[in-house]
Amino acid sequence: MKTSDYMKTTDEYVLHTYNRFPCVLEKGEGVRLYDTDGKEYLDFAAGIAVFALGYNNPKYNEAVKDQVDKLIHTSNLFYNVPMSTAAKKLAEASGMSKVFFTNSGTEAIEGAIKAARKYAYLKDGGTDHEIIAMKHSFHGRSLGALSVTGNDHYQEPFKPLIGGIKFADFNDLESVKACVTDKTCAIIMETVQGEGGIYPAEPAFLEGVRKLCDEKDILLILDEIQCGMGRTGHMFAWQEYGVKPDIMTNAKALGCGVPVGAFVLNEKAASKSLVPGDHGTTYGGNPLATRAVDTVFDIFAEDHIIEHVQEITPYLEKRLDELVSKYDFLSTRRGKGFMQGLVVEGRPVGEIINKALSNGLIIISAGSNVLRLVPPLVIEKSDIDEMIEKLEASF
Repeated sequence: MKTSDYMKTTDEYVLHTYNRFPCVLEKGEGVRLYDTDGKEYLDFAAGIAVFALGYNNPKYNEAVKDQVDKLIHTSNLFYNVPMSTAAKKLAEASGMSKVFFTNSGTEAIEGAIKAARKYAYLKDGGTDHEIIAMKHSFHGRSLGALSVTGNDHYQEPFKPLIGGIKFADFNDLESVKACVTDKTCAIIMETVQGEGGIYPAEPAFLEGVRKLCDEKDILLILDEIQCGMGRTGHMFAWQEYGVKPDIMTNAKALGCGVPVGAFVLNEKAASKSLVPGDHGTTYGGNPLATRAVDTVFDIFAEDHIIEHVQEITPYLEKRLDELVSKYDFLSTRRGKGFMQGLVVEGRPVGEIINKALSNGLIIISAGSNVLRLVPPLVIEKSDIDEMIEKLEASF
């Protein structure tokens, strides 16, 4: 089939909920993707921060292929080997207690919300508890996850959503305090806001929210779906702040391509919330997905992925800051590690992204005016130099 035929067939049979770029990606190698016409692209999007290890990693591929030949699915009515080892590694990496594997980040958010409400229900028997979320946040598109997503554009067509949600201003502790009542059971936020425009939490803000939660017996839920798994130079972004959540959500690079997510609970939240019958999933924690997770943690350790991000980040930030100094329409850079955003003023971000694609560079947007760079965590300085060159050509 021709490239145009693949596009036509997709448009004919797949529900139009995405405005896709006009290329059909066929294969990948390292930090590069190739379309059906053989064109090469330097990938600085990583499938929206998913492919942390790059494409066609031999260790990863061999493990997943091996598991396909062994056992793909059993259901959660039985134990399986990869789930036990993957859960142990995720719990130990986070210093938390219990793991529930899901199929996606959105499902992880749903589970975290249910755990928080069950915790509050067991405490006082009430069913009118409230959750505080942040404006300009993004947590997913199911009705529960959408309810804590602070963006009217996403919410409006699907109301009424679940009740009892209040929205505070990110990085404004007084705004959060103003939302707290005796019914508040949880505060949920991204440690680094992604879709909202690449906004890291300020240390004093995150520390203040943690203190507030401790004082009021409120559960702190930190969404690490995009910013977790080494992207900011720590396994989880909150570890840089020294502020541990009661519940953490994770996905994207957790499986590096195989669909898998998780919510992870500390002992307090785990021991006083969900019990058998409260929550479940047919596919979540299946042997194929958790073998991928188990392998990802092994490769992170063996290949020193986090140390690599820490080593290369200053160079990436330096090159991006040079662009901001050089071009008037770039107002600032913000982000952490390999999760960076360039704020564009007075020019349509979409035009730059499309031009970059034609120049063989894949980048994406965040918010309405931010160029988002979330490359595979294995990029080298030479890849950054090539990205800068292609991006300037696109400008």
